[in-house]
Amino acid sequence: MSRIGRKPINIPAGVEVQVDGNVVTVKGPKGTLTQQFHPNMTVQVEGGEITVTRPNDEKENRSLHGLTRTLVHNMVVGVTEGFKKELDVLGVGYRVQKQGKEMIMTLGYSHPVVVKEVEGITIECPTPNKIIISGADKQQVGQFAAEVREKRPPEPYKGKGVRYTDEVVRRKEGKAGKGAKK
Repeated sequence: MSRIGRKPINIPAGVEVQVDGNVVTVKGPKGTLTQQFHPNMTVQVEGGEITVTRPNDEKENRSLHGLTRTLVHNMVVGVTEGFKKELDVLGVGYRVQKQGKEMIMTLGYSHPVVVKEVEGITIECPTPNKIIISGADKQQVGQFAAEVREKRPPEPYKGKGVRYTDEVVRRKEGKAGKGAKK
């Protein structure tokens, strides 16, 4: 039995869960999330808990069991607390600023890079070298953060670029210099 899949999900106060076949809708203070799951998985709401069950122990169903439970749990956490990703902008002259629904990034190119806010995602720039991306959908927040990071990924020689706050960039040594053999 899947250790993750068999754990019930507690429904916090102020969250409404609706199951229609294999479509689950979760409403909460931070928004509404809807997702369709594999027809083999059965999602049930009993009292104040959500349980996910599988029909048999086939390999595919065992895999889907834990995945479905985790996705439903992420929906519940997303509509109550939300998810956020923090990015740092490192480099001389590199900076970000927010103007309305757009984030303007100066990343060493000949032009500023403009990133527009997507529905369901909010961007904050508390300092010129910090970006906070937040929203209710974990997948959407992660994808948007990856797209922002891709505008100037961190390079290994000086470490300049956009990186996640907790990311460790492996640094490389530069050229050897004078005494090197040819």
